[in-house]
Formats: sequence, structure tokens, C-alpha cells
Amino acid sequence: MATAWAAAVWCAAGAAWAQGGAIWRCGNEYTNNPGPNPAARGCREMQGGNLTIVEGTRPAGGAAGAPGNAGGAGGAAPAAAPNGARSPAERVEPDQQRQRDAEARRILEQELRRAEERLAQARADYADGKPPRLANERTDSPRYTARVEELRTRVERAEADVAAIRREIGRLDGGR
Repeated sequence: MATAWAAAVWCAAGAAWAQGGAIWRCGNEYTNNPGPNPAARGCREMQGGNLTIVEGTRPAGGAAGAPGNAGGAGGAAPAAAPNGARSPAERVEPDQQRQRDAEARRILEQELRRAEERLAQARADYADGKPPRLANERTDSPRYTARVEELRTRVERAEADVAAIRREIGRLDGGR
């Protein structure tokens, strides 16, 4: 009995030691091995409380022997064709696809116009980093500085939105 208890304590100590290293956050990735220069990758060591990470589900495609891919279950989706090819039931007629593409383009162009309007308004509000002071900011310099920083952030976000929408439109053009 004492030997079994000692073995259990030894195993628990080994598991605690294995997990006792630092945990790093590199963007949305958490790791205990951030590489030789974590700061260059934008990694920060996590401090304080406990960290629990629940790993998401893995895609089922490609793993022939993976659990859940067994073929005989009623109502199961048909297996994907090799090389990403679609089965005849999954294919879309060319005219219907052209309509979908045209609708996607129309929506993206509409979103681009809105984003460009937001960008123009944000740039006007920012006024090259020197927006006019509001009444409550005439004597409160930190408040003015905070508002200027918020306006700058708004301009950067609007620029990123416009760039992302243009990339999406470019993907539509590149897919032809």
C-alpha cells in the first residue's frame, strides 16, 4: 500500500514539474516554448492566476481512420471527393455562381463606399493630429491628448477596414 502511494506521489510531482514552466502568450497562441527571442515575436509571459486552455475540435477532413469518420452512420454527410473536388450534388451551376459572385461584389463595393466615408470622416475629425479643442479640453491637456489618440486609432482602424475590403474585392477578381 505504501509503495502504491509513493508511486502516485512521484507521478503527481512529475506532472506538476512538467507543467511548472512559464506560459507565454504570443498573439492568440499560448505556449511554454516561445523560442529563442519571445519579445521579437510579441510574446508576453503570463503572470498571476491559473490559465486553462480548452483545445477546439479538429477538422474531420483527410483523416481516414479518425473517430467520427466511420461511414455507416445514418444521416452522415457523403465523404469528400479526393483533392477537394465536389460531388455532383454539391456543385453549383455556372449561372448561379456568377449571380453569387455578382451579389458578393455588389455587397463588398457597398461596404467599401461606407468604409471610405467613415475613413474620410475620421481623417476630418483627426485633422492631422491637431483637432480643435473642445470646451472641456481648454484647461485639461490630458483629456485633449486622450481624445487625439482615440481619433488617431479610429483613423488607423478605418484605413485597415478599407484595405481589407479592397483585398476581398481583389480576391474576387483573382478567382476568375
